[in-house]
Amino acid sequence: MTQPPSQQPPQGGFGAPQDPPPGSPSWGDPQVPQQPAQPPQMPPVPPQAPPQAPQAPPQTPPAAAPQPGYGYPQATQPGYGQPQQAPGQPGPYNQPGPYNQQPGPYGQPQGGYGYPTQPQYPGAPVPAPGGGGTGPFKGKTGVIIGAALAGLLVIAGGTWLAISGGDDDPKKPVAKGSTGPQPTGSASVDQGDGSGDGRNAEDDLNAGRQPGEAKVLWLAKNDVDLPKNGSDVLGPWIVGDTLVKGMYKELAGYSVADGKKKWTIPYTAELCAASHQTTTDGKLVVAYKDGPTDKADCTQLQMVDLNTGKAGWTKTLKQRGTWDFLSDITLAISGNTVTASRTGNSDAFQVSDGKELFGKLPGNCQPQAFAGGAKLIAAETCPLVGDKSQEQVQELDPATGKAKWTYKLQPGWEVDKVYSVAPLVLSLRERDTKKWGVVALNANGTVRSQLVSKDKFAPDCGGSFIVMGTNLEGCVGVAADANTFYIATAPDSSGTARTNEVIAFDLNTGKEKWRSAAPAERTMIPLRMEGANVLLYIEPSFDAGGAVATLAPTGGKPNVILQHPASTSEIENSFFSTTLRYADGRFFITSSRVSASNDSAEKETKTMMAFGK
Repeated sequence: MTQPPSQQPPQGGFGAPQDPPPGSPSWGDPQVPQQPAQPPQMPPVPPQAPPQAPQAPPQTPPAAAPQPGYGYPQATQPGYGQPQQAPGQPGPYNQPGPYNQQPGPYGQPQGGYGYPTQPQYPGAPVPAPGGGGTGPFKGKTGVIIGAALAGLLVIAGGTWLAISGGDDDPKKPVAKGSTGPQPTGSASVDQGDGSGDGRNAEDDLNAGRQPGEAKVLWLAKNDVDLPKNGSDVLGPWIVGDTLVKGMYKELAGYSVADGKKKWTIPYTAELCAASHQTTTDGKLVVAYKDGPTDKADCTQLQMVDLNTGKAGWTKTLKQRGTWDFLSDITLAISGNTVTASRTGNSDAFQVSDGKELFGKLPGNCQPQAFAGGAKLIAAETCPLVGDKSQEQVQELDPATGKAKWTYKLQPGWEVDKVYSVAPLVLSLRERDTKKWGVVALNANGTVRSQLVSKDKFAPDCGGSFIVMGTNLEGCVGVAADANTFYIATAPDSSGTARTNEVIAFDLNTGKEKWRSAAPAERTMIPLRMEGANVLLYIEPSFDAGGAVATLAPTGGKPNVILQHPASTSEIENSFFSTTLRYADGRFFITSSRVSASNDSAEKETKTMMAFGK
């Protein structure tokens, strides 16, 4: 049902990031809108319906639901995501998709890791040599900022508040240990004691370290010869004493203690995807292209044991019909299962031996993306409802693909990101009216709560440019425990310097529990849970180093557990786009994209920095 002209939402909000509207709206209360002055009357709240039976997913749209109310514009502005991906990037193909629908623009995840790599698309920013950015909240493009609360709509019978806004390739990679052939050059590492490569004694990274500050363990520069437009970085993953990352045509393991390269696996073509998670025993699945040209597809899968750097089985994804686009895929691991998904099709294999587990699922709805980890969550595309897209969410048995429950979205709404799988917290959006919403589901797929807030948010779900697929995983700036969801507000620059807060929401009610302010003139972002506490990164400033801190589940002030040296804040601040990891008392900053104007500058580009006690 079309709203009368007086109730049409204004333009802006969750739209194409290439032409952002002015302003930076926030989640808001429908009774206190920013514009227009008079909101529409809210419809009554209908009761929630039980989740649909997995054996027979609904094939027809739910009963007519009230249309969303007013939506407020929201801007795309620099945040702490990768510069090469703009969330909400429209799909470039104006052709009917797998179910005779126009393929919707599926925005990209995974925190800069686990995403396909490909040549940089026109207009994407290229980092200046040696960096040029200033940390996760700064110097990047394409991060979506939360917009004002729009109204009520019915999803899965419940009501929640919308927040505006072939054959195996014969050319297989060969695993090589540290004694085998290595790429030209080796990682240039300064261990901070004056003996690192390319630095003099008086240039010691730890020379200015003050009592109580952490050490700079090492700083690495690029040693991979990259194409003209640079390359995205996959990972890193930390397994035992090894940090692993993939870039261009190699997967490499580095010592967490000194940054030296331990092993390398070279590939005949460009890496294009990797799973966000590893298995509990340290196995990963990556994908690489089936040829060297820009027209090559991302079809070659390989399992790698990150403990040893040994490559395992390989598989070739087979195309299923005209509308099975294999140029972009995403991988997810849950238990011993890895899924390879793209718009309208998916495959699942055992990580241990590559055995095929399942492919096309029963019914007309098919996964276009998965989120892994403790549960396997599928975002699925269904036949159109009129001229609107239709999606649903299912939890699948990783071994069989059988659905445990089904949660059907209102027509026109799409699964944007999975902020957490256990508990399950989803980011949803409606593109036509440019609205955004966050909903939590119970273990049986029923609606648990919806988040309600007037604040502005900027979760980082950066990643590579994905044309025909969806990245659900890897968002930074959010965290969740059994009963609470934590999210960072967008930086407030109204004062003398940027600062922000972390807000805790009760997952049972959707209401705010408490908020914690960042240190004065600083910003902080949740990384994940660390036991019962929220693990935070406090960004560096021009005269203060960054820090790793925790927040208690009851709130309060951040408790710093690793203070980085002020003397190296300029270096820490210079990474243009980053992926952040904390493990066993060490903190790692990794560039999520490496690019430079020439070969000389490319070799001087900083790629990793490690801190520890």
